[in-house]
Amino acid sequence: MKLEITLIIAAAAALLNIWLAVRVGRVRTSEKVSVGDGGNEAVIRRMRAHANFVEYTPFFLILLGLVELAWGSNIWLWGAAIIYILGRIAHGFGMDGIGKLRAFGTISTLLVLLGLAIYALVIAYSGTSFVGMETVPTSSAG
Repeated sequence: MKLEITLIIAAAAALLNIWLAVRVGRVRTSEKVSVGDGGNEAVIRRMRAHANFVEYTPFFLILLGLVELAWGSNIWLWGAAIIYILGRIAHGFGMDGIGKLRAFGTISTLLVLLGLAIYALVIAYSGTSFVGMETVPTSSAG
């Protein structure tokens, strides 16, 4: 199984990580802060947006990959992955003080992670192996 959703979303996450890093670099340059945050609020906000992304994304990608491996690709998983990426973009802009984007990014991130975590537990404890949309009962008897 090639984990198409996870591969595409991991690539999107890598590009998003680069975008967030470039935004930090731009504000560092404009505010003349070469190391750390210099106590500058704009630099702090951009750095936190980037750090926040790096803090949550590994858990998201691990859960996404494992759920896709166990359950297969489906529209629900695509939706969760796209909502996560859009939420992280919104959070990046929201940390600059743009409207309610930060709240949307935070809430969507936490809900997607919660949903994936719960579904991973359901898969693990269901006694059923999921392959795409088919289910195969598991048996402990050989």
